[in-house]
Amino acid sequence: MTFKEAQLQMPQTDAQGYRAELAAGLAAQQATIAPKFLYDALGSTLFEAICLLDEYDLTRTETGIIETNLNGIARAIAPGAAFIDLGAGNCVKAAKLLPALRPAAYVAVDISAEFLHRALAKLQACFPAIPMTWMNIDFTRDFDLPDNIPSGHRVFFYPGSSIGNFTTQEAQVFLSRLHQKADGLLIGVDLLKPASALEAAYDDALGVTAAFNINILRRVNRDLGADFDLRSWRHIALFNAPLSRVEMHLEARTAQTVHWPGGDRHFAKGERIHTENSYKYTPSDFFALLARSGFHPANTWTDREHKFLVCYARAFKDHAHE
Repeated sequence: MTFKEAQLQMPQTDAQGYRAELAAGLAAQQATIAPKFLYDALGSTLFEAICLLDEYDLTRTETGIIETNLNGIARAIAPGAAFIDLGAGNCVKAAKLLPALRPAAYVAVDISAEFLHRALAKLQACFPAIPMTWMNIDFTRDFDLPDNIPSGHRVFFYPGSSIGNFTTQEAQVFLSRLHQKADGLLIGVDLLKPASALEAAYDDALGVTAAFNINILRRVNRDLGADFDLRSWRHIALFNAPLSRVEMHLEARTAQTVHWPGGDRHFAKGERIHTENSYKYTPSDFFALLARSGFHPANTWTDREHKFLVCYARAFKDHAHE
């Protein structure tokens, strides 16, 4: 059995579990939809467009750091790793790293199966000598890697400051789970900056981020069988300074009742559904989080303006998990 054949037999996403999660979030006192549901095929395409916007320089800054320090990153990781890309999306960031890293295998992990499969096919054509496979899973939950992914030097790649979608406590739980599977972690984190810049990045003038956020209701209609009227909601982005996070919400333009199989909810005019947090860190706070999760920040790189940080952290295996 080949590397790819073994992978394709792994369980795919749990549709029933997702429906239950969506229904529970909508019924909660503060209605919520988890940010992972933003990334269906259309949402992933919209996010690609967001990354091109003037206001959203996070992706460009991270890419610039990686390109400028490519050789240093490759030396820190060393050749022959099993390189496991969490939230791989279009695989563009991995494509910049693979020639220098020379990994033993590349594993693309994402919740959007259709989008990921197309991206990985293109990447494999560019690097035919590197064994590649994909995992269509919700990696925010605990998961197992296939047994035939090379062990001994497993490096997780978690770019884009997606770690900011978790609360600090959730981030520690998530990173501690990775620690159990990893020998190393290459991670990107957005650093704290003025509120005006942060809010503009999540509420652009063209309205692409608004479309990205509202699209989550389209997915809920499809996956849960709900009847949201997308025109009755508007996008809200704000910086919550005490919690050091940007928040995205959807706000009801009018009073309305939304139905889904087995449930419904009345939303008052102005009531909000919380769809995403994006926590912003200082370097010292982020290093402390890594240490609590079992990782030692061995190498760090940043841009000239210190807006973003890329870190390669090694797992120390005597870490006592909380």
